[in-house]
Amino acid sequence: MNLGSNVSAIVTGGASGLGAATAETLAASGVKVALFDLNEETGTAHAAQIGGVFCKCDVADEVSVDAALAIAREAHGQERILVNCAGIAIGEKTARRDRDSGDILSHSLDSFRRTININLVGTFTMIARSAAGMMQIDPVTEDGGRGVIVTTSSVAATDGQIGQVAYAASKGGVLAMTLPIARDLSRDGIRVVTIQPGLFETPMFKGVPDEVRQSLEASVPFPSRLGKPEEYASLVRHICENEMLNGAALRLDGAVRLAPK
Repeated sequence: MNLGSNVSAIVTGGASGLGAATAETLAASGVKVALFDLNEETGTAHAAQIGGVFCKCDVADEVSVDAALAIAREAHGQERILVNCAGIAIGEKTARRDRDSGDILSHSLDSFRRTININLVGTFTMIARSAAGMMQIDPVTEDGGRGVIVTTSSVAATDGQIGQVAYAASKGGVLAMTLPIARDLSRDGIRVVTIQPGLFETPMFKGVPDEVRQSLEASVPFPSRLGKPEEYASLVRHICENEMLNGAALRLDGAVRLAPK
């Protein structure tokens, strides 16, 4: 797909981290970008900075998703690009012994459900709604392409660490549904590709002690550092432009394989 002013995009989680970098990169390519996020202050400011529009959205809430889509489409028309970056990460073991009381505690089902609802169900809700809209517009490529959907899984989908059961399950679900969704939408010229980021410089690393950060960076074979959000964004742009990328999951991780902890 050729990027430019005749193309609109939606980026969930677009107020910060990978989503913010992606929104900026697409906007710099001339794409009209709508940022979906719950952080209204930061999202509005970033949207203004890149010439986009902010839509407050909770991806785990269908009503919120539909309302945000209506605003984005009113401003920019039907999106041809959807990038799913919204997500949360928690740390909790399947079962554990409390250090103070010695009691054995099981994983909170509320936190497990919340992680699944945001990371997996929220991603699927956005995909289903966006794909239904894309199916109603004319193709724009010589192969009949109508649009492209990029989802964000994680290396934790296959390398889940201790305490990452909820996160790994949610990201594993995103990974697993990539191919069947791509097959579902293939006749309508809508591509689906998933990125599995490794250790990236995102808000979740703010406040991490220097020694912990250095240890994490040393665990990445090459380059031995945290990934930069703009490197993720650059891959998103390439996916949008390369029509043969479909139904694939791409690790973007510097060859890292996560240790158990």
